[in-house]
Amino acid sequence: MTGRLPLYAYLLLILLSAALFLPGFSSLPPFDRDEARFAQASSQMLDSGNYVDIRFQEETRYKKPVGIYWLQSAATAAAASVVGDAKMIWTYRIPSVLGATIAVLASAWVGARLFGGLAGFLTGVMMASCVVLGVEARMAKTDAVLLATVVVGQAALAHLYLTRAQDAPSGRAAWRVPVLFWVSAGLGILIKGPIVLLVSGSTLLVLALWDRKADWMARLKPLAGLLIVLAIAAPWLIAIAIKTQGAFFAESVGHDMLGKVAGGQEGKGLPPGYYLLSFWVTFAPWSFLALLAVPWVWLRRRTDAVRFCIAWIVPSWLVFEAVPTKLLHYTLPVFPAIAALAAAALLDRVDRVADHPRRHLTSGAVGLGALGFGALTLAVAVVPYLVDQRIDPVALALVPVVAGLFALSVRGLLHAQLRSGVLAGVAAAGVLYAGCYSVVLPAIDGVWISRQAAKAVAATQPCPNSVVASAGYSEPSLVFLLGTPTKLVHGGAAAEHLIADPACALALVEDREESAFRAVTDPAFGVRGPVRLAEINGFNYNTGKRVHLSLYARPGP
Repeated sequence: MTGRLPLYAYLLLILLSAALFLPGFSSLPPFDRDEARFAQASSQMLDSGNYVDIRFQEETRYKKPVGIYWLQSAATAAAASVVGDAKMIWTYRIPSVLGATIAVLASAWVGARLFGGLAGFLTGVMMASCVVLGVEARMAKTDAVLLATVVVGQAALAHLYLTRAQDAPSGRAAWRVPVLFWVSAGLGILIKGPIVLLVSGSTLLVLALWDRKADWMARLKPLAGLLIVLAIAAPWLIAIAIKTQGAFFAESVGHDMLGKVAGGQEGKGLPPGYYLLSFWVTFAPWSFLALLAVPWVWLRRRTDAVRFCIAWIVPSWLVFEAVPTKLLHYTLPVFPAIAALAAAALLDRVDRVADHPRRHLTSGAVGLGALGFGALTLAVAVVPYLVDQRIDPVALALVPVVAGLFALSVRGLLHAQLRSGVLAGVAAAGVLYAGCYSVVLPAIDGVWISRQAAKAVAATQPCPNSVVASAGYSEPSLVFLLGTPTKLVHGGAAAEHLIADPACALALVEDREESAFRAVTDPAFGVRGPVRLAEINGFNYNTGKRVHLSLYARPGP
């Protein structure tokens, strides 16, 4: 059974996405390290007017293609007409929130096409309220936009697969779906390289092997499609290859992509099974429904709709599990198919078409789902105390409220009370996200070390454009907040920076660099020494270590 969603359903999903994605969107400081790097590189692209090369300060940034930098630069330039030229992280997040919303709408369309209108709407609801997409919608990175291109492409494949037994359309109608697929593929390549082709290509391969026929794939018009992809991606790829003399491909393919395949990059090497364990958090609060859907999926594995979802999920998931470098969001491109299956199985149970899962499966699914969502909620309550040694009343209040709403959701969905169960689940997610992102996280001062440093500099800087040399603390968010001229150096160089610019220079020194800093400043400044303007304490979540910084200026005459 397939169906369509009415326009008002898509409008409801847009409103729901805004309600779930926007809390904390503008109040959260830049995250380290990827978000701050992307945003800073986009800022420099906008300032320099060079839309081919990608740089973080003077360092080349060739790990990802240019698409996301173009989108962030365009969004920030458009926002400047409203908010002025002030450098704010939320303007660089605009493509992510729009990409996440498009992904929700496209997921709903796919779910409706595969399993009917109501299943499609529930698919969109689950995607909008799942944990990992909510995180990516608030971060100026590639993944929410990439997801949008993946789901649009998979929607095109789903349509072609479900209509393969029908006569092929002719004329312009024969080109609409293939063009949609290849345009999404080309845009996906400009955003994050070949990941979009991994998902669609593995889906096509599994379907061809499973069905033992692939003649319908000719409707994709692959030769013309490759020309479309080249028209979208090749101009910049050629330009960057010429400008960098091939260094871009050596870095992005040779170091970044192949490095992740060969071993765990940046300390993220983890064994297979990591995504299966983390799924109970990343797809919360709906992860328990995915496990409950497994028997239903198995019984219907020979139906076209279920088969398409399996071909979408399994090969990509296995590749992600096999690659040593693992990050929580890597499996996001298969979540729409999981949501569609979970929604379809849920509706069958509500309609009493399918047998209810056995008690031990239900208990296990609910237990794992509660463990994942509960652990996340408890973490929100505990982190303020662990970092700032204070009790946050809002964070504590979230625990019983979210737990109660989640319990109501589970009870309703297990007892065929669809509307109340779904509403309670969405409410649980909404309350958690609103409280966490708009109140609790922004108030944890110790996590936002760069924000503390930026405030200290703004309050004490001797000149409007004082340049800071930071020794021992080099997170990208510091550069984004303090400006491109910020110097990331060692203690001795920070001291020399103070000496070289006596009127305006500032130095930010971490305790481990203090001795090297003093070894230069003490002979230069004598007994007066550098003037300590502020002290900053915090927890660097990238290194897992406590940090103490001192902000120095040159002594007065």
